This record gives sequence, structure tokens and C-alpha cells, in this order.
Amino acid sequence: MYAVALKSQRICRIIMNSNCFCCKDGSARTLWTVGKADNLVAIWSRKSFVTSLSLRAFSTSLINPSNSILMSPSLVSLDCPDIWTSGSVQSDRPSIQKYTSKHVAQILDGKAIAEEIRSGIALEVKRMKDLIGQVPGLAVIFVGQRRESQTYVRNKKIGSEEVGIKFMMTTLSDNCTENEVCNALQSYNENQSVHGIILQLPLPRHLEEGKILGLLTLEKDVDGFHPVNIGNLAMLGREPLFIPCTAKGCIELLLRSGIEITGKKAAVIGKSNVVGLPTSLLLQRHHATVTVIHSYTKNPDKIAREADILISAAGVPNLVCRSWLKPGAIVVDVGTTPVEDPECEHGYRLIGDVCFEEASKVASAVTPVPGGVGPMTVAMLLYNTLESAKRSFKFT
Repeated sequence: MYAVALKSQRICRIIMNSNCFCCKDGSARTLWTVGKADNLVAIWSRKSFVTSLSLRAFSTSLINPSNSILMSPSLVSLDCPDIWTSGSVQSDRPSIQKYTSKHVAQILDGKAIAEEIRSGIALEVKRMKDLIGQVPGLAVIFVGQRRESQTYVRNKKIGSEEVGIKFMMTTLSDNCTENEVCNALQSYNENQSVHGIILQLPLPRHLEEGKILGLLTLEKDVDGFHPVNIGNLAMLGREPLFIPCTAKGCIELLLRSGIEITGKKAAVIGKSNVVGLPTSLLLQRHHATVTVIHSYTKNPDKIAREADILISAAGVPNLVCRSWLKPGAIVVDVGTTPVEDPECEHGYRLIGDVCFEEASKVASAVTPVPGGVGPMTVAMLLYNTLESAKRSFKFT
């Protein structure tokens, strides 16, 4: 990475010339299946040009720590020195919780919590419109006909309209060219009424995700997948411009449900750039002790049983059964796999990674699918779009 300072234009360009990694599962594909919720790989192999304005935006001093819509605090406010002393070691006595056959876990209702958040966003959008005559704009580029992606996009459109965010979408066929996608993206980059851009992943295999994502204007990357955002998420003392929506939604759901994260053993199933990686990083910033379980992990059920908080994002229906769960654990199910069902409105229904019936008899709290993490993800996307617009308009 080379930094070139152009004083006359006051522009700082960060040029990343090296091709980044591309993970090919190999044997793992036979175990986990391909194209599910947490098997998406964002490949960042294109040069990224960031203006000095963008770089200044990453300064934590410019991030407003106050937050009246979300309970999640600024990450910098959570940071503290990792200093070990003779009295630092804290040991909990092992507790064995036994549940009767009548035990039913608390349902973490992401839909209801997301509605509260959207209400706060709607009020802020209305205030913006009343005071400056502007509203946030969200654009989605949707390529292909993936069913789970259709559900996500449909919910984003409905959510945007409900809170007053202007929604735009470009739909392209499965066999579209890379230039068509890039042209659509560049058009939204240049559109000043658009403050957030979503390139719905995964893309068809003939399209190079890394190259296309490299064109996305950083200030409009409301999905939070840019390497700079992920890097700032990982480092103490840094604040990302945007936190990835699903990870952010999981943490907000836990906080609003009164669930303590600090000091807890947390396990994340899945290690993708989209869900697994940012979720594990965000849990660490909240001082959880985090283990990542993936398709190469030996005895994953044994490791999962040690977790106080288990977040599954593998995209494998009913992967997590009763034997994977510690009694009293908090279980967050990110997985969504479409299954044919003629009785449903769209001809299919979504199934999660967790066997809900079994989990509800062991866990102390569990999220449903649908109605758990999905609505929270959309709410976080709307929130990120609002924050992007406020920065663009310098609206406080």
C-alpha cells in the first residue's frame, strides 16, 4: 500500500496494488453447501481511491458518540487497556442448568425491536425533510433471481418506504455483463440524491465481485464491507464509518433484550466477510471471549456447547441441534435457506441454521427465522443510510 500526498489538490490516495485473497472451499463445499448466508466471499482486488475528506471522516473524533435511536454505544467508548494483573483472572463456578420438558426459551423478537428502531429513524428523516427539504436515498443493484436475495431486497424496499427514505433499484438479469453492473454502480456513485448503495450479494459466478465492489464510493458503502471499515472495526481506538448491518443488528438485538455480552463466551459459526468475520470482531469490541467455528473445525458441536452466546451464520438448515447447545445459552440464528412451500405467498419459506424446536427446550433465549435477525439487518441498513445522509448534508 502506498500513500501519495498531492498537496496542491489536498488529496490523499491509498492505492492497493496487490490482489487480495480469494477463498476456495474445496472439500468444505461438500459439508457446508455453497451460496448460503455466510458463504459469501467479498474479494477486494481493485485499486481503492480515497480522498482526504474520506480519510478525515474515519477519524474517531468526528464520529458522534451520542445515539438516540440505537442502544449500541460508539466502539471507542467501549475500549479499555488490556492490562493483566494478579487479580485479573475471574473464574465462574460451573453451573448446570436443568430444564424440564415444559421449558420454553424466551423468543428474541427482532421484528418488534426493529419496528421501534424504524420509528426513530422515521422521525429523524421527517425532521430532516422539514428543516432542509432533503431525505436520504438508498439504491440497490440486484442481479439475478436468488430467492433469499429477493426476500432481502423486498424487505429493504418496504422498510425504506416506511421511514421515508427514497428507494431506487436497478434489476439486471443473470447473464448481464460486468459493464452493465459497473455502469449502474457508477451512476449511483454520481447521483447526489443517493447516500447508500447496496450491491446485493452474491453475484452470478461470471461476475467479479471484487472488481465491481472496488468501484463503490466509500461514503456510500452502507453495507460496511470495505476493508477500511473492517480494519477500523478490528482495531481498538478506531471507529468504522459503517458497521456491517447483520453484525450490528445481532449486537443491538442482544443489548435491547438485556443480554450481557462482556466477559461471556461467544461462538460464531461461519467466518465469511459478510457475517462471520464482522460479527466476531464486534463481539470482541464488546469484550466477549470469541471462538469462530467453521467448516474445517474439528468437533464443532463440542466447541459450540461451551458458548454462552451462539451466533450461527452457516447457511445450513438445522445444522445446530440440541446437542450443540449449552443449557441456558443465548442462540442467534442468522441463517436463511429457502425451502419450497406452495402455501406461502411467494412459493417458499425460510429455514434457519438452528433447529428451533430443539433449541427452545435448551436455550434461555433464541431468535426465530424469519422474524429474528432479518428485520434487525434491514433496520441497521436504514440507520446507516440515515447517518450517511446526515454526514453528506452536515445535518445535526
